[in-house]
Amino acid sequence: MDTIRLTMAQAIIKFLKAQYVERDGVEQPFFAGCLGIFGHGNVAGIGQALQENPDFRYYLVRNEQAMVHTAAAFAKVSRRLRALVCTSSIGPGATNMITGAAVATINHLPVLLLPGDIFARRNVAPVLQQLELPISQDLSVNDCFKPVSRYWDRLNRPEQAITALFEAMRVLTSPVDTGAVTLALPQDVQAEAYDYPTALFAKRVWHVPRVRPDEAALRRAAELIRRSRAPLIVAGGGVIFSDATAALRAFVEQTGIPVGETQAGKGSLPYDHPSCLGAIGVTGTLGANLMARDADLVIGIGTTYDDFTTASKTAFQNPDVRFININVSELDACKHAALPLVGDARVTLEALAAALADWQVDPEYRAQARAFNEAWDREVERIYHLEHGPLPSQGEVIGAVNEAAGPRDIVLCAAGSLPGDLHKLWRTRDEFGYHLEYGYSAMGYEIAGGLGAKLAAPDREVFVMVGDGSYLMMAQEIVTAVQEGVKLIIILIDNGGFASIGGLSQSLGSGGFGTRYLARNPATGQLDGEPLAVDFAANARSLGAHVIVAHTIADLKQALAEAKAQTRTTVITIQTDREQRVGGYESWWDVPVAAVSTMPTVQAAYEAYIAARQKERYYL
Repeated sequence: MDTIRLTMAQAIIKFLKAQYVERDGVEQPFFAGCLGIFGHGNVAGIGQALQENPDFRYYLVRNEQAMVHTAAAFAKVSRRLRALVCTSSIGPGATNMITGAAVATINHLPVLLLPGDIFARRNVAPVLQQLELPISQDLSVNDCFKPVSRYWDRLNRPEQAITALFEAMRVLTSPVDTGAVTLALPQDVQAEAYDYPTALFAKRVWHVPRVRPDEAALRRAAELIRRSRAPLIVAGGGVIFSDATAALRAFVEQTGIPVGETQAGKGSLPYDHPSCLGAIGVTGTLGANLMARDADLVIGIGTTYDDFTTASKTAFQNPDVRFININVSELDACKHAALPLVGDARVTLEALAAALADWQVDPEYRAQARAFNEAWDREVERIYHLEHGPLPSQGEVIGAVNEAAGPRDIVLCAAGSLPGDLHKLWRTRDEFGYHLEYGYSAMGYEIAGGLGAKLAAPDREVFVMVGDGSYLMMAQEIVTAVQEGVKLIIILIDNGGFASIGGLSQSLGSGGFGTRYLARNPATGQLDGEPLAVDFAANARSLGAHVIVAHTIADLKQALAEAKAQTRTTVITIQTDREQRVGGYESWWDVPVAAVSTMPTVQAAYEAYIAARQKERYYL
């Protein structure tokens, strides 16, 4: 057997360079490079290997959590057919990646994590940044990755890389199991040499299959659809991941079944398609939530049915409602006691279309969906041009950004009040035009995620919309964007704190306690003093961005035009009125209220909460 002597770290990078992925006859390299920060736990191992392999691009980032967000966003815009590697040192560098790993796993996005680890040979333990435990010497902080990784391994010998790398690729390229994969690399073993078989480094193509559902299940599903009078599709992220938007459009135009979209599924249909009801659930449109309430059959496509989609199990109120779920994951396909169609969204929709070639909904039902679509567009237009003052509303800011964006451009967000408003209001014209991380809703994802989206789609403008709360948590990847010559347009909304949770707190009777950026008041001892003066423009400028301060919607529109003409990352700051909110539309979210309180507002909120909970259902 032919061999080549390499360190384990060199072997890992050489292997990753040879991995390709193929779907529908299109073949491409799976890995697009490595993001990282070097420390004593990886500089002489993975760091040295990357230095010897300049064709495997290395990106120097500023925060380990942020780099995993960047990798996750890159994978999402790449339809999970490309990925980035993330390397960190041991200790805090490694544990910083845990939140990012959770984001990737919950959103089913392939990310390979290579955290440094403690010495496998142990003789110099405890090493710097090692956590000692009295129960075992076989644990490190990297064991914390286990619950947020789809595959986890620690390579205590250099030859263990041979089998571990194949397991990592199996998971990363799996439509069902993909997510964060963690290979913990002891710093001594990274640098150890081994005679690896040269066959390990041969080009290897991983085929991503389109799994077809069971034929008998397809027949039963077609019969359920034929018997329905008020069917509704819930389009999730699986529609976009499987490249099924054209198949979905053909299916709904053939059958007339209307579509409500989850956060991950928004863009499954263009916003102005007559069967598109827009957002569904807690952050949904009026039409989507009313048709969900009355639906007798719900067809979930590539959705996990989180509590925002189901409005905490209150969305579907028809006592006879049934579910058909199309999903590559058996776990999600079987939710809500559904008839499961375990398979790829595109091929399953094509098969259902063939089985329903002579069937469509009642013309009046189709017309009802069209009327809801048109009515909602009028409501969006009203909110876009509210002319609220003296500070503009967040809805008006969204409107200005939407009108500035091109048909293929991307808006990206993750947390705060923006996701709810964007889900309702953003007019999506392209399947990648709306990028929300809402599986984990991680504050700080926005700018780092924008970097990943732009790396994956350099021909699209990426509009990052971020609140002041998220910005203050993780803005430093602006430096990385400037370093790499990657242009982002960042709209930083200053609403004086955590507006989303402030509104939630008010609805729970707590009046927004602890959610505003206010100074400590010496008279009360509480955080109810003067507003904090944070100079966001100066901060963004110090990180290397071009900065524009907007005060009005007219200013914002001019700033957006200037930003589009810029060649480097631009940050536009604007203050908004946090109390001018976009309303709820026939939806509810279960957030428990204190059962006992001396505050009358909390007591009243608790009574309303108990009443609202009566609508929660088990779908059996």
